[in-house]
This record gives sequence, structure tokens and C-alpha cells, in this order.
Amino acid sequence: MSKNDEINPKTKTPLQPSSSADHGSTKFSGHKSHINPAETAIPDSATLRDQWKYATRQYGKWYSHAWGTAILAGAAFFALGWFIKGENPIPSFNSKPNSSHDAHNKDKPTQSK
Repeated sequence: MSKNDEINPKTKTPLQPSSSADHGSTKFSGHKSHINPAETAIPDSATLRDQWKYATRQYGKWYSHAWGTAILAGAAFFALGWFIKGENPIPSFNSKPNSSHDAHNKDKPTQSK
């Protein structure tokens, strides 16, 4: 039994092959309708005001989420660097001097007057 010879369980008769089964590429080539089509007339000022308030509220929410995510990611990478290195991963904030700097100064003789 081929794909086109399927049996309808209600009537026990073979189903007619559909055009979408034969031509899969034509399934999406029809007229496309938008979920929210463009308005044909300019909306009143109350509607525009509500849309503007909604848009600014959404932008503020997305903006704060983006900053919060960036801050959390920065803190996570800082903690990961601290865990891997075993000390503060930012060299400018080390409490003890750089060990290579100390080794370089030990080789120099001290001058006394």
C-alpha cells in the first residue's frame, strides 16, 4: 500500500490524494495574509497614545532585561575567572604586587648612600 492509498478509518474507503501531498513546494506559494494587517485609516489620538504607552513600556522592559543579563553575565564570567585563576582575575586590582615585578627587583642591587 503506497502513501496515496491510505484508508479513511470512518468510511473504510481509500482517501483521495491531496494536491499538497503531490506538490509540497506549492503549499506555501499561495496568497499570504498577515496576522495584523496595516490599518486603512489613521487611528484616533487615544489609540495612538495607548499604542505609544505600550511600546515605551515594552522597550523599557526589554532594555532593563538586556542590562540585567549583561550585568549577570559579567559577574558570572568574573566569578569563573576567579575560580579558574584562584585569585582576582583583574590584574589592576591585585592586592599583592606582581610576582614577576618582585623577581625583577630582587636581581638589582640596592644602592645605599
